[in-house]
Formats: sequence, structure tokens, C-alpha cells
Amino acid sequence: MKKRENRTSGFKSKVVLEALQERNTLQEIARKYDLHPNQITTWKKQFLLGASSVFEKGSVVINEEDKGKTELYKKVGQLQMEIDFLKKVLGK
Repeated sequence: MKKRENRTSGFKSKVVLEALQERNTLQEIARKYDLHPNQITTWKKQFLLGASSVFEKGSVVINEEDKGKTELYKKVGQLQMEIDFLKKVLGK
């Protein structure tokens, strides 16, 4: 029996967007990504059900890259404050 694979949201989005373009059949896309066509249909339904939340007011989508940048900016700010404090304490 084949072990169940966890797919990333990026992978699922890529497959669903390709399915929505309708350039290839679901069977062709399923074969290309080694998936079952029913799985693509399920992901497509989930995608379409959640699509309206993208345009809601106040909803903010932060991807992993932006989250990493935010963490780095916080760290840089903290380190800059420590440098300024040490300069004051040491009298430089």
C-alpha cells in the first residue's frame, strides 16, 4: 500500500490553477503530477469555496517570504537598539 503524501499549499494551488485553465483534462493533469483526478477535483472545490475570502476587507495574506523579512527587520531593530544603548553606557 502506498504511503499518503502531504502536499504543500503551493503545490495544490499550482495544480488547481492549471486545472482551472482547462488547457488539459483532469486525467492529463493527474498523470503529470501523479495524483488521482478526484483529488484535483476536491482541491478545486476547496479553492473555489475559499476564493471569496481573498477580497474581504481586513484580510491580510502574508506569505513565508514576507514573514521571514518581518522577523529579520525586527531583529535588526533590536540589535540597533542594543548598539545605541551600549554606546551611551560606554560613553562613545
